[in-house]
Amino acid sequence: MLFVGLGNPGAKYAKNRHNIGFMALDEIAQSGGFSPWKRKFQGQVSEGRIGTDKVVLLKPETFMNLSGQSVGEAMRFYKFGTPDVTVFHDELDLVPGKVRVKTGGGHAGHNGLRSIHQHIGADYHRVRLGIGHPGHKDKVASYVLGDFSKSDQAWLDDVLRGIAKGFDALAKGDAAQFMNAVALERPKPEKPSPPKPAAPKTVAPAEEDKRSPLERLVDKFRPS
Repeated sequence: MLFVGLGNPGAKYAKNRHNIGFMALDEIAQSGGFSPWKRKFQGQVSEGRIGTDKVVLLKPETFMNLSGQSVGEAMRFYKFGTPDVTVFHDELDLVPGKVRVKTGGGHAGHNGLRSIHQHIGADYHRVRLGIGHPGHKDKVASYVLGDFSKSDQAWLDDVLRGIAKGFDALAKGDAAQFMNAVALERPKPEKPSPPKPAAPKTVAPAEEDKRSPLERLVDKFRPS
């Protein structure tokens, strides 16, 4: 099985939203006891096993637009088919922190996926990692090539940790268990406390009218 993380090489891009695929594979390799990264297939490769199955992690270093070259090379070397490939990538159409698993389909304008489509076809698996959308298509390029903000760090750490914990299940084809592992790492939003009932308003008692009936009648006709 070949697991691919998409991103751009170099320290300049390391913390970009576009590099969340690289981040996911780094977390998996570190948590799962994979071999040290080695330069191979125009990328970085780390190997390990899930049970008796060989698992290969690949971070293409061709830059995003040419990711398919690296993926195609690795597939041919290991004799993997397209259904043996799973790609971790950033997803604009999911809110930050949301994760979805998908097989096949279009590339939705994602240049890394577009390149992989061209080299191996579309029938590979994908782990879509939500980063949110900047709100306008003209802002997309600067947004994905911008770094995650400090406010993103909490959910990002949770998602990456969940991906690593659920990776064995994903490698065994159990997408539901993988998604459950990711969800368990996300803190549940606190339920708002029910509003406290408003204190009853106190109404001052009316002042007792101590006038006699005659005095009240005189006051009624007295000019103001």
